[in-house]
Amino acid sequence: MSLPALPAAGATPAPSPTESTAPAVPTFQDAQESANHAASWVEQNWSTWLAIGLRVVLILVIAAVLRVAVRRAITQLIERMNRTTEATGNGTSLGGLLVNAERRRQRAAAIGSVLRSVASFLILGTAALMVLATFQINLAPLLASAGVAGVAVGFGARNLVTDFLSGVFMILEDQYGVGDTIDAGVASGEVIEVGLRVTKLRGADGEIWYVRNGEVKRIGNLSQGWATAGVDVTVRAGENLDRVKATLDAVAERMSKDEPWNEILWGPVEVLGLDSVLIDSMVVRLSAKTMPGKALAVERELRWRVKRAFDEADIRMVGGTPATLTEEEADPTAPVAPPSAHSNPDSPQSEAASPIPPPRPAAK
Repeated sequence: MSLPALPAAGATPAPSPTESTAPAVPTFQDAQESANHAASWVEQNWSTWLAIGLRVVLILVIAAVLRVAVRRAITQLIERMNRTTEATGNGTSLGGLLVNAERRRQRAAAIGSVLRSVASFLILGTAALMVLATFQINLAPLLASAGVAGVAVGFGARNLVTDFLSGVFMILEDQYGVGDTIDAGVASGEVIEVGLRVTKLRGADGEIWYVRNGEVKRIGNLSQGWATAGVDVTVRAGENLDRVKATLDAVAERMSKDEPWNEILWGPVEVLGLDSVLIDSMVVRLSAKTMPGKALAVERELRWRVKRAFDEADIRMVGGTPATLTEEEADPTAPVAPPSAHSNPDSPQSEAASPIPPPRPAAK
């Protein structure tokens, strides 16, 4: 009779097929304990979270109110500056030109935009840091990282910062605007666009110059105030000065009354007198105050009228390089030397110039 094999000592009996491995289902008592724990946690911390929430809301409300108040104050300040400038400039034509309505509006818009953006950045940035501090977040690493990043960006973008600051001060001081003709040193032309970093110019030949504001060391504005047109007239030293002056006065008076020069000229054309006296010529200087940017056109028209008036009065103008007369066509054989008598070996000149032959030895 055989006996069944016994399991080895310490061996785990194999589970029977009827045993299940399903997870235990939480009971009602477990759910009640979890709810009690959550309720106790809320009861213990609700005052802290309520205080944090109220502090965050208060910070945001104060930041929003302060931002609105500062932006409104900046707008009122810009408008007051514009009214003051307009009241100061109404007394003179120069002031009226410098503070025209459109240019004043553009300048106020640019200045107000820059100041409002800076104020919003400072106020909202400070509010964000205060909110983070309310949640007990350590701001030291964040501020240190921001400081290092700011230094790195400052060194890398120092030219950009210089251009930006120069553009801000240029707008604040109203050095030039769109439509002005300026000489910026590195380029000159008509301003077609003004930015905080780059100023765009249209050159005399139609080219467009992009000038960085930080690269401009000096600016000459040819469109503010008024311009001066000057013309030098050179006549012979023997001309009658009274007749020359009378002719120039007639030209100046007639030009001041003709259209459209009566609006372009802001003052009479003046004969200033003799600018220089030489042995064979005299220089008479004419000058006139004109609208900005119109000096060159006035000078050209004035020269045209003076030349025609002098031709009618039989007054000769001198000076400059005299015209070169056209020379007659040269003879191609001119540089060739005439034939010489020495070229003929039978001529007396050639025989006289021939070397004397040595004497022949006597025959023995």
